[in-house]
Amino acid sequence: MESLRSAGYAVINDVFGTEEITGILDTINNIDTSGPAFRKTNDLFAIRRFLKEVPGIRPFIFTNRLREIISQLFGKDYFLVKSIYFDKPEQSNWFVAYHQDLTISVDQKIPCEGFDQWTIKNDQFAVQPPIALLENIFTIRIHLDDTDENNGALKIVPGSHRKGIYRPETIDWNKEQEVVCNVPRGGIMIMQPLLLHASNRTVNNNKRRVIHLEFSDQQLPGGLQWAEYLALNNFT
Repeated sequence: MESLRSAGYAVINDVFGTEEITGILDTINNIDTSGPAFRKTNDLFAIRRFLKEVPGIRPFIFTNRLREIISQLFGKDYFLVKSIYFDKPEQSNWFVAYHQDLTISVDQKIPCEGFDQWTIKNDQFAVQPPIALLENIFTIRIHLDDTDENNGALKIVPGSHRKGIYRPETIDWNKEQEVVCNVPRGGIMIMQPLLLHASNRTVNNNKRRVIHLEFSDQQLPGGLQWAEYLALNNFT
């Protein structure tokens, strides 16, 4: 898709129907959220390693329609490497400043050339890989609610994914353009991790529930392993 290559993002409407979204939400509402992968605050509810923690959700997510989109846009060699569920409540004051997604999640810390800035949170290792690896990842965000500038729709800087490591404090707004990516319920946003993006506070008392999925077609070097690894033919 030309807009994805040039601008770093694309929005596709009507990928998921009412029945599929209901199945997703019913499954989430009936799980035990007491484990370490679940983050619950007044401003945010999140499930890390979502497809591992809630395996029953997979048939509702990896529909024929989504598989077709992945296959057409990226081919058959990509596999899932990260999954998160976000629920930004109606009165959330949580916001995210402009940033790029510069880290990947791995199963353990192994020193490896080109991989640095190691962190660990809730038994999850993250590391910044070589930029070439980041350039080959794509993210799909499944929107379970109508999302616009009033309830935390992503703001992005088109084309910023083609500028390498782009520090937010160096953005020249005389040259760059900000775009708000409104996505209706059942739609998806596809984006490159290096795309500068941000999210405002919710001001309209509407939820913003999103499933965040990251895909790659590259195995990691030096004994490193993705923290999540699921091939498309396992999404059943």
